[in-house]
Amino acid sequence: MKKIYRFLVSKIRARKIRRRNRSLFGDIGLTLLLGVFGLFSLFPLWFVVVNAFKPMSEIFIFPPRLTVDNPTLSNFFDLATIIEQFNVPLTRYIFNTLLITGLGTGGTVLLGSMAAFPLAKYTFPGSKIMSNVIVYALMFNASVTAIPNYLIMSKFGMIDTYWAVILPAVGSTLGLYLMKNFMVQIPDEMLEAAKIDGAGEFRTYWSVVMPLCKPAWITLIILSFQQMWGTTGGVFIYSEELKPVTYVLQQLVSGGISRTGVSAAITLVLLIVPITVFVLSQSNVIETMATSGVKG
Repeated sequence: MKKIYRFLVSKIRARKIRRRNRSLFGDIGLTLLLGVFGLFSLFPLWFVVVNAFKPMSEIFIFPPRLTVDNPTLSNFFDLATIIEQFNVPLTRYIFNTLLITGLGTGGTVLLGSMAAFPLAKYTFPGSKIMSNVIVYALMFNASVTAIPNYLIMSKFGMIDTYWAVILPAVGSTLGLYLMKNFMVQIPDEMLEAAKIDGAGEFRTYWSVVMPLCKPAWITLIILSFQQMWGTTGGVFIYSEELKPVTYVLQQLVSGGISRTGVSAAITLVLLIVPITVFVLSQSNVIETMATSGVKG
């Protein structure tokens, strides 16, 4: 099976992608255009970083400045002092966020890919209707499904637990839609070769399909991670010891303008992890899209 798999993959990778040659001026113009958009994208992040190290006297200067005249760490010290007043330690909030994010992201990728495999590679009664329902479900905003989710979680007795936040995220149709569209591009010959070699359905899914869908599930990890990392628990979690760390940010912001610097500090802390994950995953996506792209 491994020999057949490697042979087919090598053939697919050997296909040359033809593209039009751009002139030197076209390359320079495209680079400048991308640089301008990159600066616009970098502006909000830079503004958060600068505000985190600004004293209160500089935060409220109008128009806002993109530099710091007197950088200080007082915002971070004040953040530590305020968090000490909470009944729950900060480490508990961080643990809750990591647990919710890890289970939610892993469940989204696993459940979405497993459900997408039969929809993408097999035809059965009702498969087209199910595919259309998945597309229609993407049009519903999260606020529309909030009440049904709450009622369902309440019936199962999961209110005020981690699962009340994790399960609705895992059951979203975004992962299923993304994985299905990518799996459709995988040649059926690869699945047939795996079956001839004696592989079962799960072995084919795990050893053949998933490696070829690496760009799709890495992209799904990025999207799901960012969503789960920023969750506050909403109306599903009431116990203080189960709240995620984003809840702390909301509590600090509600303290008024006197905590503007502290809010900027904790915003910077919360951004470090998702940005790191995004940068690392983005490089992997680009690499796998260039070397493992598959077209039907």
